[in-house]
Amino acid sequence: MSAHSIRAGGQKVKPADIIRPGGAYVIPLQSWNAGRRDMKADPEQRAVQLGEYIAAHNATVRAAAAAFGCSKSTVHKDVAVRLRSISPALYGQVRAVLARNKAERHLRGGAATRRRYSRR
Repeated sequence: MSAHSIRAGGQKVKPADIIRPGGAYVIPLQSWNAGRRDMKADPEQRAVQLGEYIAAHNATVRAAAAAFGCSKSTVHKDVAVRLRSISPALYGQVRAVLARNKAERHLRGGAATRRRYSRR
């Protein structure tokens, strides 16, 4: 990588693509978020979409984050805080799925370790 480019979101971005308003460096969203869904659009809508996905697929926070292209903390904030005031019924379904995932996580970890060491 040359001195005249930086990496952002896994791809090269030229200094000309970087905007510097008020002294802070800002990389345009299309360069930074290449290949991801537009998660900045509406947090309330995103929270409902994430909640519906988790409830329909019995997904973990990590799986939902991977499917929607956002961080685990964003998913957790959306379904634990925002969704409660937007859709209490959906919030209840999501909390039940997440509670079950939390209760089973030690079993999943043990199974993964067993698979890992059985290959050796």
